[in-house]
Amino acid sequence: MPQDQNQGHEDHPVTVAQLNHTVVHATDRRLSAEFIATILGLDIGAPFGPFLPVDLGNHVTLDFYEKRDEPIQSQHYAFLVPDEQFDAMIARLEAAAVTYYADPNHTEPGRINHLFGGRGAYFADPDRHNMEIMTRPYARPR
Repeated sequence: MPQDQNQGHEDHPVTVAQLNHTVVHATDRRLSAEFIATILGLDIGAPFGPFLPVDLGNHVTLDFYEKRDEPIQSQHYAFLVPDEQFDAMIARLEAAAVTYYADPNHTEPGRINHLFGGRGAYFADPDRHNMEIMTRPYARPR
């Protein structure tokens, strides 16, 4: 490992591969970053080059990048959220007149799901990315 690769991260030593950030393409980076930050109850960070970051609080950042020269390819982003904040997030979706759904195909409007003993919902962001909030992680086969 190069000597400076872990420099400045002594307080968070890396022992396994971890997701640090991902780029979210948007036609308007400010609009999209503000949208998800508002729904999730988070803040937008200072611009970093062409990126507008939203820190998710677990050392992962969504870096919104403006891309106006071609269509945005819809992606799926799932957020594990505290159960006690779920109702407030649904209320913020309703206040913004954003329809939420119980399923990823958006066929059950205005409903939530109860997968794996938790609660969840899907909704589209301004660029039609399929966003998901859930209070329990998916139970994956081992």
